[in-house]
Amino acid sequence: MKMARITALLKGGGRGKRVKVFLDGKFAFSLEAELAAKEHLEVGGELSTIQIEALGRSDGFQRCFNAAVRYLGYRPRSEAEMKERLYRRGFKDESVEAVIIKLKEKGLVDDVYFAQFWKDNREMFSPRSQRLTRLELRRKGVANNIIEQITGSVDDEDSAYRAAAGKSGRLSLTDYQSFRRRLGGYLRRRGFDYEIINHTVERMWRERGGRDKDSILT
Repeated sequence: MKMARITALLKGGGRGKRVKVFLDGKFAFSLEAELAAKEHLEVGGELSTIQIEALGRSDGFQRCFNAAVRYLGYRPRSEAEMKERLYRRGFKDESVEAVIIKLKEKGLVDDVYFAQFWKDNREMFSPRSQRLTRLELRRKGVANNIIEQITGSVDDEDSAYRAAAGKSGRLSLTDYQSFRRRLGGYLRRRGFDYEIINHTVERMWRERGGRDKDSILT
């Protein structure tokens, strides 16, 4: 079996922290620094063609895994989101599938946890309807059975009230029709239906001390 001698290992800069591998005096390939250290590569050592190919596959996996972990640094991701991101970055099927398996084993990608996170985050910071929450999760590639399981507890009346409470404080109470139009439009964009919007707008008007109105659109 033909062997090639490692004649130099040069560390590169940048976020990737890659190592350039020179074989028989010529640049051959580069590897993630952590992989080079794990494989105990050193000047003077020898590599066969089979070993070089195996290193290439391992490097593809490691680069893909590192990219996935960075992507998770912002917020949890659904499995479909993660796959889309990795394919868009140009990683091959072999690496992506292996990385997804590894992430799921480590609990870093879990669609049930993701759906719960998404629902809780929406309820806390930007309440919206059950229907819209389900639609958002569906767009993230979450399975319907998980969506039903997680969003079943969303109370549209409560969510609409909390959404309106945050918005109504910035609206004038001098004109009911203007108040109704602006708050109603806000709630409609968050997926609430006509009946809930009407009830919520009138409730918020009363609670905020809006003056008596002689004419309310019906």
